[in-house]
Amino acid sequence: MNKILFILKRREDYNATLHSAVGLSTGLYNSASFMNDMLNDMGIPSNLVVVTDNNDIDREVTKYKPTHVIIEALWVVPQKFVVLQKLHPNVIWIVRYHSELPFLAGEGMAMDWTADYLSYPNVYLGVNAPRMMDELRLYATCKYGEKAVDKIIYMPNYYPQDYKPCNKMDKNSPYINIGCFGAVRPLKNHMNQALAAIKFAESIGKKLRFHINSGRLEMKGEPVMHNLRATFMQLGEKGHELINHTWTPREQFLETCAEMDIGMQVSFSETFNIVGADLISQGVPLVGSSEIPWISCMFSASATETGDIYNALRKTYNSPKLNIWTNQFNLKSYTNKTKKIWYNLFKD
Repeated sequence: MNKILFILKRREDYNATLHSAVGLSTGLYNSASFMNDMLNDMGIPSNLVVVTDNNDIDREVTKYKPTHVIIEALWVVPQKFVVLQKLHPNVIWIVRYHSELPFLAGEGMAMDWTADYLSYPNVYLGVNAPRMMDELRLYATCKYGEKAVDKIIYMPNYYPQDYKPCNKMDKNSPYINIGCFGAVRPLKNHMNQALAAIKFAESIGKKLRFHINSGRLEMKGEPVMHNLRATFMQLGEKGHELINHTWTPREQFLETCAEMDIGMQVSFSETFNIVGADLISQGVPLVGSSEIPWISCMFSASATETGDIYNALRKTYNSPKLNIWTNQFNLKSYTNKTKKIWYNLFKD
């Protein structure tokens, strides 16, 4: 029988005293835990561990004795597989990618490591987006020929199918709460979304409370945060506010999501978008970009067109229940397909 082991690397900024459970509450960890639970629910034995570095992998594999090890994201140096394959010659190793090529381009070692991974006989690449799979297959074919195509596997994300009905929006409130959560980085497109949200709030005669996550500035996210703060400071006399939320355990984050009137995830690049799914799961209508594979086309907007984002916000405000119904329906359909794909990969 196949046995799956997911291995994640603990974040570099983890501090047991300061963070405890918060240190594991990341999108990557949530994604892997959803997959782990899904496999177990389907009768495929699976486990998930978090390690400090490469040197902990052998211990965990020896302990669990899996047939397949899924390394979540790029953190294992390719040369480590020389040692690991000698110690565990029958194990199939899968390095799973969680981003599209524009995001991956920000990881300085990504393309070197990708080519090196493919040079090892029992090492495969798992990809959670069809477009990225095509691009990596092109790269692999150029490097190793057609035989390398089979070493790149489609492994889409899963999300638990537990959804709340549409939140009742208080249209008599003087405020509109819009959540644009997730790590602050350029490809998340916070500035365009903030300006569209300000225009929308003023068009309905309300003051904007624009909610973001602080404490996770990635891939040159510092200038983005600086400009967000400056924008709301300059518009302080209008009563619009930028509200920062620290990173919290998932249960607490879902409670924060449930307090929003509308969610926004109009990003430049996505493969799934767990934050958007979290908002939808709590009955909060969502405006996203077409980069999100399950987003309703009725409520998606161009990431480069602030006016288009504004129009999507207007439609959502006028039809929140339709937004929730279509987005939840699409997300359910997507995750049902995911279950079938993973089952076919690992069934005996």
